[in-house]
Amino acid sequence: MENTVPRTLGFIGSGAIGAALARLAVAAGLDVVLSNSRGPETLADLVAELGENVSAATPAEAALAGDLVVATIPMHAYDKLPAEALAGKIVLDTLNYYPDRDGRLPELDADNLTSSGLVQRHLTDSRVVKVFNNIGARQLFTLARPVVADDRSALPIAGDDGEAKEEATRLLDVLGWDAVDIGPLSESWRCEPNSPVYVTPYLGEAPGELEPGDWFSWSLESSGRVVPAAEVRALVEAAVRGPAGGNLPPGVEPDMISGRRPKGA
Repeated sequence: MENTVPRTLGFIGSGAIGAALARLAVAAGLDVVLSNSRGPETLADLVAELGENVSAATPAEAALAGDLVVATIPMHAYDKLPAEALAGKIVLDTLNYYPDRDGRLPELDADNLTSSGLVQRHLTDSRVVKVFNNIGARQLFTLARPVVADDRSALPIAGDDGEAKEEATRLLDVLGWDAVDIGPLSESWRCEPNSPVYVTPYLGEAPGELEPGDWFSWSLESSGRVVPAAEVRALVEAAVRGPAGGNLPPGVEPDMISGRRPKGA
């Protein structure tokens, strides 16, 4: 594979995280092919907003079109990812496990696999890289910085294929982020829900004491704080493995979490 930045990003899932990444990709001059489970026609408004370098397609078409493909769907739908169309592709896995939303997945509850390990098992012929799962959509967009910026933030990445991680790192660089390699997919629990690096560090200080539901709403609007690579490494190293999955705070419904919630909210 050539040591180049991808020209086209495919998206399977176009919710809050997907839309934020698509905006960053368009700003970086990349082509974008969006998809969701409801059909290309439902993405017309987003396509029109993002401009001429963006199109909508089916998930399989987006998978085939992308030099890299972002999977950003609920964990319970991981087995709907089009494995045949994704064969040979680098898949950027943003999925997180929330039992309240996804139902119980016994292998994850038993810590036999990480959520990314389960995705990789389904996508046998793809190379999965865990990334973009530990930050809210708002902060993913607002904290992006040019390469020359002094206040650049970093995101953790994990994967079993070194070349795939290098490609993902180059993409992050273009989108405005540094990358911290945290190891293979078996170590990706270190950036899953309830880990020290999950969402909260990127939020900044909340405005006073907030009830859980209010904190969640605030987290969706906060412009965030810079989290450099050294801090990300320290947070990842401090992680202690606990029960898999995140718990929803009081007043937050399962369909409200696509923007990602702060730990402890």
